Amino acid sequence: MTDQGGSTSSNIDTHRGVHQLSDFTTVNRRLFFISSLAVVVGLASAFIAAALLELINFFTNLFFYGKLQFSLRLVSPAGNHLGLFVIAVPVIGSAIVGIMARYGSERIRGHGIPEALESILITRSKMEPKVAVLKPVSTAISIGSGGPFGAEGPIIMTGGAFGSVFSQFMKLTSMERKTLLVAGAAGGMAAVFNTPVAAVLLSVELLLFEWKPRSLIPVGIASATASLLRGVIIGTGPLFPIASTPIPNVSIFLFSIFVGIVAGGISTVLTYSVYAAEDAFRKIPIHWMWWPPIGAVAVGVGGFLAPRALGVGYDTIDSLLLGQLATGVVIGLLIAKATMWSISLGSGTSGGVLAPLLILGGSVGAIEAQIIPTGTAALWVLVSMGAVLGGTMRSPFTGVIFSLELTHDVNALLPLLVGALSAEFVTVFTMKRSILTEKVARRGVHVAREYSVDVLELIPVRLVMNKEVFPISADAPADEIVQVIRKSGKASVGYPVVDAIGNIQGFLTRSEVLDYMARTEGGRGGDEQGPPLRVRDLVKKPLVVAFPDEPLRVAADRMAQLDSESLPVVDTSDNQRVVGLISREDLFNARVLWFAEEKQRERFLSIPKPPIKKVALRTRILPKAILGRPKANDPGWHSEKSNEGGKD
Repeated sequence: MTDQGGSTSSNIDTHRGVHQLSDFTTVNRRLFFISSLAVVVGLASAFIAAALLELINFFTNLFFYGKLQFSLRLVSPAGNHLGLFVIAVPVIGSAIVGIMARYGSERIRGHGIPEALESILITRSKMEPKVAVLKPVSTAISIGSGGPFGAEGPIIMTGGAFGSVFSQFMKLTSMERKTLLVAGAAGGMAAVFNTPVAAVLLSVELLLFEWKPRSLIPVGIASATASLLRGVIIGTGPLFPIASTPIPNVSIFLFSIFVGIVAGGISTVLTYSVYAAEDAFRKIPIHWMWWPPIGAVAVGVGGFLAPRALGVGYDTIDSLLLGQLATGVVIGLLIAKATMWSISLGSGTSGGVLAPLLILGGSVGAIEAQIIPTGTAALWVLVSMGAVLGGTMRSPFTGVIFSLELTHDVNALLPLLVGALSAEFVTVFTMKRSILTEKVARRGVHVAREYSVDVLELIPVRLVMNKEVFPISADAPADEIVQVIRKSGKASVGYPVVDAIGNIQGFLTRSEVLDYMARTEGGRGGDEQGPPLRVRDLVKKPLVVAFPDEPLRVAADRMAQLDSESLPVVDTSDNQRVVGLISREDLFNARVLWFAEEKQRERFLSIPKPPIKKVALRTRILPKAILGRPKANDPGWHSEKSNEGGKD
């Protein structure tokens, strides 16, 4: 209960009140170790990203041009001369991907980010090593054979798989494994697009489920490291450089709202179309291994009619931003790309969503630029790209920063923000879940996308603690507990054990007291072969206390570490004097209190109404055409006649 010096003994950290608490909860020397591992993960992610780009280019050359050539500069399949045979190429590639998924790992199906989410939420951030190999190869085959996908989702999955496998060779917690998994994902995305800040934002908005230094700093280090190494391996500068757009004015601001609202509608249609296609494939009475080649038929047909819709399409994004495509071509591209992408992604093949969303959003923006009288075509293409990306993924800040880093057009920052938030406003009402979380939800896992400070962090202990305390003397016989309970009329949530002057020496929870009473048949008797038990002999756990000004989260953490249902609350200036008790039930009461804060509407101030002077209106001063002929039985009429001597 106490050490030889008489001080309170505890193996759990107990702060001396709120003034000793930090803004952050998990800053310790482990952060240096995890950050150093994140550097390794970031370096590896950059090389993995370069290898993926080379594989995509290799298979594109192989499928469409019959060349065995590696290059970091992606080749567009739009310039092929295969004729009608172009329809068969995506079918062949998708059949290979289906076989790899069936006999290799089903985890390579899909666009990568939902699979990374599942690993974090279900398997405690543990991925199979073979996923790190099969995912990039299957993606390269899928995109290289004309699949209308991007490389970012698969590289997020592949980089995350490397981070997860790397972490499994070390003795780490589940949270530390998650940090390295996400570090690999962010590093891969930063290396492909040279967008380190957007990669970190995407990690926070979609994968980390927290904003804490313990994870944010290592993920940021991995992303920055990968982006730095990308400059050496692939090159520096923005992926889609454009001339600076006009400084936004009021008209640009208003039209950005319009573009964002349209983008929100497009995001909704795209999301529903992908999962409508997936539902349709589920009804086909064959094994899912054959779904990708069936869906690839639509890719082949669309690629024959609109060759620009094939492959990653980075050159198409560049052409949209530079205004090099005619309106008719853009409309055909929009229809073909949306149809091909929805059907093929719904079939379960391997590919990403970011690049297709950029093309689809950019196509809509290029069409809108024809009717918007202000700004440049590049501006509206860029705003629509960011808004469709942010609205579809429900990640508006990622959409803004991602678009900004792709072009380095700082003047577009405000229109991008307005457009992305307008799209988010629309999708909040039109979709329950994003295109990323819908897939996870269909597998029975709900992903909350809202971030807020824990309620228990905002409410101090003093607001919900029980101030009715029934202390028990440490030297009293153990049977005196029964008398204390009878005196209180009920079993308290706990009983402080105090010395002769009232200083706390230990604590007994309600369950510990009831267990003792059950063992002694209602509290009678003790050990007949030895000295009688004292109250101090019943205290088994170290003394851990809470303070009135501490957040409830601190008290909840201590209860969880001690596996206790309640704690004594001591005075901040005198940690020997008990002033209350805090229990698990009180934590629930805090939730009720916070719910009332959110739902109860109150008005504290009001504008006083000016006094209204009542004026008696006499009918004789109003025109008869308005009043009409008075009735003979009207008392006011008779009184008026009497006052005027019977005159009209």
